Amino acid sequence: MSDPRAHARELARESIARGDVTGWFERLYSESARDGFAISWVDLAPNPYLVEWLAGLRTPPRGRAMVVGCGYGDDAELLAKMGLAVTAFDISPTAVDRCRDRFPDSRVEYLVADALRPPQEWTGAFDLVFEAYTVQVLPGEARAACARSIGRMVGPGGRLVVVARSRRPDDPEGLMPWPLTRAELDTFLVPGLQLTSLTELVEPGDPPVPRFVAEFARR
Repeated sequence: MSDPRAHARELARESIARGDVTGWFERLYSESARDGFAISWVDLAPNPYLVEWLAGLRTPPRGRAMVVGCGYGDDAELLAKMGLAVTAFDISPTAVDRCRDRFPDSRVEYLVADALRPPQEWTGAFDLVFEAYTVQVLPGEARAACARSIGRMVGPGGRLVVVARSRRPDDPEGLMPWPLTRAELDTFLVPGLQLTSLTELVEPGDPPVPRFVAEFARR
């Protein structure tokens, strides 16, 4: 695979054109497992912005945690090691199977689910929800619908941490993954949830990558 990112974009384009905004994830993960190419957003290590956020807390988080779009499980395992009761899901059965294979003795509950249509029992059920790079790969109304769905998972007194590529409103959308604008962060704001911290940074690279690290809290 000469350019895995370009291949992911082509799979996404084909799937979205058919009216299926999420169907390409399983195809990408299954082809990666079969053909041995790397998926561009899979680092086999915890998200560094999650690691940094956790390190900055005065007291470690407690209770139940949810990892949205868990990929191969590294973020979920990090939170489980901190003593949280972790549920992690991905829309790709292949990705979930890989999590279970990588961490056979894990305490994490790995599930196949769709962030656009999550189980009703997840509403208000979690003390910490972590979402990185999921909303940004969805087009159109699916972005806002996914953000609202994630926001509804946060329980009373709970927190949501979002990591995403960012852009200014007048910047071109570019290619998938489509960066979020500051206004799009507000689509996570379901009733009771408020934005409590926003870090805007530029990650070195060629080209540099601007990102949001946002924290929300529910009263």
